[in-house]
Amino acid sequence: MDQGASGEESLAAVDIAPRLRHSALLAVAPSTLVPVSISNGSVATLEAPLIPERRDKLQPTSVTGNKRILLAAPRGYCAGVDRAVIAVEKALERYGAPVYVRKQIVHNIHVVRELESQGVIFVDEVAEVPEGSNIVFSAHGVSPMVVQQAEDRSLNAIDATCPLVTKVHREAVRFSGQDYHILLIGHEGHEEVEGTMGHAPENTSLVNDPDEADRIEVPVTENLIWLSQTTLSVDETMETVRRLRARFPHLQDPPSDDICYATQNRQVAIKKISPECDLVIVVGSPNSSNSVRLVEVALEYGAKASYRVDYASEIKQEWLEGVETIGVTSGASVPEILVDQTLADLADAGFTDVEEIRTAEEDLQFSLPKELRKDAAGNVDRTSLGGRNRS
Repeated sequence: MDQGASGEESLAAVDIAPRLRHSALLAVAPSTLVPVSISNGSVATLEAPLIPERRDKLQPTSVTGNKRILLAAPRGYCAGVDRAVIAVEKALERYGAPVYVRKQIVHNIHVVRELESQGVIFVDEVAEVPEGSNIVFSAHGVSPMVVQQAEDRSLNAIDATCPLVTKVHREAVRFSGQDYHILLIGHEGHEEVEGTMGHAPENTSLVNDPDEADRIEVPVTENLIWLSQTTLSVDETMETVRRLRARFPHLQDPPSDDICYATQNRQVAIKKISPECDLVIVVGSPNSSNSVRLVEVALEYGAKASYRVDYASEIKQEWLEGVETIGVTSGASVPEILVDQTLADLADAGFTDVEEIRTAEEDLQFSLPKELRKDAAGNVDRTSLGGRNRS
């Protein structure tokens, strides 16, 4: 596997106090915030997501054993998400506000709000952007049709598509050109799936889940290959492939894994801690496919209960009743400040013993989109060569 797929397991105490910094938006009363300005495509329930009301502090509960938190690692931002967010920040520096972004740059409501506060305008479609403006394509990628629409409106387009998604796009184009029919395993309506299918629309069929693999009809051909959305559950994807191959023995595998290293690593980490957990809390937004999968994986691998939250204020007191061990992780589009807040709130309930369980090391970085690799004067911007930790 690519970067960080394996690594020696480690156990380390975590002191969050020096890292706990509340962002400006977390300090603002929810009543002063307006809804996010986009509907995020076909997911109707996200038309107006709001920061939840603050609740009273979590209270300590009585348990017979020791209270502890197992903090999964790796967690949070992956290289593709970091690249996309930095790309928007750099575009703001270079061009000034407003900078338009098609769809959510990454699937995290906190990140979207932070960028909106800096002058980013999120839109559903290119047609909503004034001609000649600056637009960033999200990390989930777009179809060639969207690229053409931007050109037709004379937009300065910056492509922040994750390079691992771009790899799948290229595979779709390549295999379609070789007269293969592609079975794309993914979730209908997800931006990444729409973008990938748009690269080979005539030769691609979507398979949503294992059950659909049992009934999907495909053209009669010996040239049959599967590709996948990058943020799926590894186990469910392999089950889907198994069922497809039972029906189509000639089905070929892609040349390399499509599910990204970060998705796999976060799932491996949660598999490791879940058998010991009475409760697993996953920090991530409801439209984040990889965050939702982490809840499912936690339950499948032994956690007695698991919940997804955007913010620590969503944690309910009743979840903690009788709980001794809590697992905490976050999806690949979640900034660490939200995990810090979660740990701080759980500390109010007596969960101050925090141990980090690390199953892999990650050091992968992606260069920024080519449009942002030089400053306004044409000089190479050295900070564009990698992630946020590069100076």
